[in-house]
Amino acid sequence: MAIERLLEIMERLRDPAAGCPWDLQQDFRSIAPHTLEEAYEVADAIEREDLRALRDELGDLLFQVVFHSRLASEQGAFGFADVVDAICDKLRRRHPHVFGGSRVADAAEQSRVWESLKAGERRSLGQGSGALHGIPMALPALSRARKLGRRAADAGFDWPDARGPRAKIDEELAELDRAVAGDRSPGRMESELGDLLFSVVNLARHLELDPETALRGANERFERRYAHLEQALAACGVAPGAADQALLDQLWAAAKVEIS
Repeated sequence: MAIERLLEIMERLRDPAAGCPWDLQQDFRSIAPHTLEEAYEVADAIEREDLRALRDELGDLLFQVVFHSRLASEQGAFGFADVVDAICDKLRRRHPHVFGGSRVADAAEQSRVWESLKAGERRSLGQGSGALHGIPMALPALSRARKLGRRAADAGFDWPDARGPRAKIDEELAELDRAVAGDRSPGRMESELGDLLFSVVNLARHLELDPETALRGANERFERRYAHLEQALAACGVAPGAADQALLDQLWAAAKVEIS
């Protein structure tokens, strides 16, 4: 089997006598950043609709799972088969409408059942019963903010529609303006900016949009528009640092029309 081949390669890489020096030096903490990076590269391949790259990036991500499993196996904690068994058990447990006798009306109801089952699992493991408990700190801040807002909403703490978070954005922006106009305390300005960003994430949730995806799209548009502006400046014989604000505004407006 293909997975057996990968497990054998991992075993060779970690062989104390004849393995790879780099792989032998790694531990959970040193590998974790690579795991996150590979997950983002999977997302990037999907965004670019590059299926060949997606195949390769999924392989890299799978290798991360195998690497962590090998490290745990060497400590006598668990192995790759245990990881597979755990996810199989979890999927069956969280899909009683597929593998049991219950039924759900639609995807929205299934999402509610899923969150309820997860909460029950956390309680059974003694991980706390609070609605916001267990959301990983290592998540990207926008993604974690969205999860926090959704968990709170599931517990009944939410606005009835998008007008609530939209008004909250104006409120938080005004508070940021007062902080900037006041003593300009870095701590206070950072706090108010954070509240503003959190409010924007709540609006995205009510609009059923993923803020992480939206910001990635904005980053990509900015990159392309700025490249367009640089080309326009070069055609005018003007260096970016020498252009006046009026010209920059004009060329930026043209770039926004060209690249929507």
